[in-house]
Amino acid sequence: MTHARTVEIAVGAFVAAGLAALFLLAMKVSNLNVVGSDEGYHVSARFDNISGLRVRSPVTMAGVRIGRVSEIRFDPNTYQAVVTMRISEQYDQLPLDTSASIYTSGLIGEQYVSLDPGGDFEFLQDGSELMLTQSALVLEQMIGQFLFSLGDGDKD
Repeated sequence: MTHARTVEIAVGAFVAAGLAALFLLAMKVSNLNVVGSDEGYHVSARFDNISGLRVRSPVTMAGVRIGRVSEIRFDPNTYQAVVTMRISEQYDQLPLDTSASIYTSGLIGEQYVSLDPGGDFEFLQDGSELMLTQSALVLEQMIGQFLFSLGDGDKD
C-alpha cells in the first residue's frame, strides 16, 4: 500500500467517526436514545391537561431522571389523557401512593412528569396506576384568570 492510500483510509475513518459522533450528539440533544433499554416497569396516570408533554419526556423524582413517558392516549370515557411511564427497574421501591405532576423545565422549556413519593408500605408494580395527579399549568389560562380577576375588581 502506498503512503497516500494509508492517509486516505485514515482520513475516511476520521470523518466516519466524526459523523457518528454528530449523530449520537443529535440524538442526545433531541431526547432520543439510539441504544435505549426497555427494562423497567410501566405505571400510568390520568391528567385533565398534559399541555406539551410528549412521548420520551423525562420522568423525574427529586430532580433525578428515573424513567420516560412511553405512551400518551386519550380516554374517551373520562375525557382525560392517560400517560404511561416506564420507570427504570432500579427504582422498584416507589410507594403505591406516589403522586405525579406535570411541570415545565424553565419558562418555555420542555414538559416533564415529576413524581413525589407517598408513605405507603406497598410499592408500585408493573401496571399500577397513580391516583394522585396534578395537571400541567397552562400559562394562557393563568393569564386569562389574572385578567378576569382584575376585571372583577373594578365593580366595587
